Amino acid sequence: MGTDHGVPMIDMQKVEGLEDELEKAYEEWGCFRMANHGVPVELLNEMKLVVASLFDLPLDIKMRAIQLGMGYIPRNLATSFYEGFAINDVSSPAEFYDLLEVSPHQREIIYKYIKAIRDLAGHLGRKLMECSGLDGDLFDGWQCQLRMNKYNYSHESVGSKGSEEHTDPSFLTILQDDDDVNGLQVVDKVSGKFVPLDPVPNTLAVNVGDLGKVWSNGKYYNVNHRVLCLEPKTRYSIALFVLGPTQNKLETPPKFIDSEHPQIYIPIDHEEYRRVRTSMRTVQARNGGALALFSAAT
Repeated sequence: MGTDHGVPMIDMQKVEGLEDELEKAYEEWGCFRMANHGVPVELLNEMKLVVASLFDLPLDIKMRAIQLGMGYIPRNLATSFYEGFAINDVSSPAEFYDLLEVSPHQREIIYKYIKAIRDLAGHLGRKLMECSGLDGDLFDGWQCQLRMNKYNYSHESVGSKGSEEHTDPSFLTILQDDDDVNGLQVVDKVSGKFVPLDPVPNTLAVNVGDLGKVWSNGKYYNVNHRVLCLEPKTRYSIALFVLGPTQNKLETPPKFIDSEHPQIYIPIDHEEYRRVRTSMRTVQARNGGALALFSAAT
């Protein structure tokens, strides 16, 4: 089952062949949509309302969260219509809540949402292991970040980029995009051209990041993607980034390494990788090029 543009649509309740479909999607597209993912539609809708209400807070309250680093990302000259919130470690959201004076109801919805998406990420991690003939709970104890995005599009911004082309520095991203406003595009691995990843109600999108490519020894495609403004409507999206292990470095399992597939990357600390990639400040680094600095061949 696929979308109009070839990006796979995978039924997560499928019994036969699910692992094969997932592995093919990771390798060929680096992304896919999930149907029947198990997160209640009511919770997805409630979370979108909570996120919208957070962005509607007065600017002086939102600016308090800047002290969290990426807690609040305000509009600026480079991103005149984009703003964002981030809970950098979903296991410790209390300071974010307190700085923004988040209500008990809002906290409850965010808690339920984080738990549901984090549980779904755990399920994907276990399926990844099964795909690869490995045992274990891949993402157990890993750090995850929740990112909430608002694109304040207007007539003047139509045709502009909501986000530049990039790969994610994480291992895996689970995205709740806007059911009403599209604009997300991914690079087709074969043609090298952008194709739309249009919204499908009640589904979630998944994409592989740089560290997913590292773990799989280059087997999985860390897909480039971007957001375009196609119409003058406000667009929201919510992303869970599965970042990496908190105690150890991420490394390629021996299962992926043999004489025909020598090890490509050295073990990587996810926080160090993000620092290095950010410090490079180049288009190449933003598109996964920073991985070259972690080559096992050097």
